[in-house]
Amino acid sequence: MKSAPFDYVLARTVTEATATLAQDRRNAMVIAGGQSLVPMLNLRMALPDLLVDIGRLDELKATSATQEALQLGALVTHADIEDGAVPDPFGGLLRKIAGGISYRTVRHYGTIGGSVALADPAADWPVVLLALGAAARIASPAGSRSQSVDDFIKGQYATSLAPEEIIVGFDIPIPGARMRWGTSKVVRKSGAFASSIAVVVEQGDGDFAAAALGAAGPRPCLLPTTAQGLRSRAPQEDLRAMVADDLTALALDGDPYLTRLHTSTIMRAVREMRQR
Repeated sequence: MKSAPFDYVLARTVTEATATLAQDRRNAMVIAGGQSLVPMLNLRMALPDLLVDIGRLDELKATSATQEALQLGALVTHADIEDGAVPDPFGGLLRKIAGGISYRTVRHYGTIGGSVALADPAADWPVVLLALGAAARIASPAGSRSQSVDDFIKGQYATSLAPEEIIVGFDIPIPGARMRWGTSKVVRKSGAFASSIAVVVEQGDGDFAAAALGAAGPRPCLLPTTAQGLRSRAPQEDLRAMVADDLTALALDGDPYLTRLHTSTIMRAVREMRQR
């Protein structure tokens, strides 16, 4: 199939993009890399009246790093991160995540902003940004705002974005102490979205720890009991019980397979982290 007819605007600035979205009250959608939206258009799962293309906005491709935070533009591609074209002050975590997304062609065009804006519960970037405590920078005709990724993603394919808003970038806090991390991802076939994905991080000597899980519900989530176990250096079996408590809170419909799957994913990520 091919897409239904739609109008198209190539935005020259962020201001023009948000103004177009605000002024045109039809069903408008934003496109950048198009790796998720174009297939949805062709299958007619998405039926916009207007596409606003922000893919050529160099201001959304900028990156910078201070002592406090790494700032990534929304149009930074997965391949940019995989290839080391942007800083990775997290010991290679961002590069590993980027290199595990789909196929190289998708990574060449797909963007970090598009991944988060889509809010697929099995996507990679929302999980890692959640674990790192990142915030999204959002622009609208009224100005800009910042919101934690945890609050930004509301559910399956649902975010806090208003119709006239676009993501312009992300601020990721840089740890002030040595950080260790571990990841694990289960996919049914190469290049597919995850059936389960976990990211765990730990800073300093138990100063901070976080555990995030994706593909286990309508949105990625933090695992507070598991994080507490990481901070207290809980042994493996005690930590497994803490993981079980977090998974119970997620209400996986009592499915023993899903419980074993997500438990295994989290524990593999923990083992990788503790071996660093």
